[in-house]
Amino acid sequence: MQNTWLITGPPGCGKTNWIRDSFLKHPGSCAYLRLCGSDQEGLEQGHNAGIDSAWLQDQIPELLDLATTATAPLPAGHRLVLIEVQQFQPPSNSSPNGIDPHVLRQLERFNLRPDRTLHFGLDPELPQEDVLNFKRLESWHRNLQGCVWDPNSLSSFWFELVNGAYGDVYRAKALMNLPDGRSFLCNWMVSQQSSQILPLESVEPPAGRSNRTSQLVVQGRALDPAGIQSTINDCLLTDDDLELHQAQLRNRQHSFQAKG
Repeated sequence: MQNTWLITGPPGCGKTNWIRDSFLKHPGSCAYLRLCGSDQEGLEQGHNAGIDSAWLQDQIPELLDLATTATAPLPAGHRLVLIEVQQFQPPSNSSPNGIDPHVLRQLERFNLRPDRTLHFGLDPELPQEDVLNFKRLESWHRNLQGCVWDPNSLSSFWFELVNGAYGDVYRAKALMNLPDGRSFLCNWMVSQQSSQILPLESVEPPAGRSNRTSQLVVQGRALDPAGIQSTINDCLLTDDDLELHQAQLRNRQHSFQAKG
């Protein structure tokens, strides 16, 4: 038996967190797919940078990402397939007949047909507190794979970013790598009182640059991409600085092991 649900809603409404909670409650196998939504006049979609899928797979290691394993058969049993789409306006109705044609074409490529659709802001069983009606929205993103942040500089940059130093940021999400092998999900929504800064479960050894997903996606108004980029450049560790940080970490680890 397979349940295939399409989950849509505007930026920052809580789609990925709701999907994570639904997977954790589900007793059978689970699969996830993030599709690209449609731009509207004055409203730019946030780039599908793989942040959500990387975060979900870190939290649920057995989760299948259909974007990379679409041809692999799902395990037998009670399967739950959740498909996420950023969609600014609610559909005409919450039945499969109300699915955006742009989304339908993508679903056909994966041979998927939802038997249920849920939209944040339309269906009462979904949380409502972060559902905002955006009138204008710009988007900017940066691929940070292989980049490692100075920890103190990352904290300062994120504070500046979400507090208006580079334009009116309504939504920001990122995966950031630190020199000690940890990675953090940084999550901001203008309707929330503070950012979520959540560590990934997986920690890599402090030995060079990580190849895992690291991205930044920002949505807002009057954004200053050049200013964001300039500050990012100042916050990232060079190869020499990274080795200095990691050599100290390795030496402390070796000393602790020797005492044990």
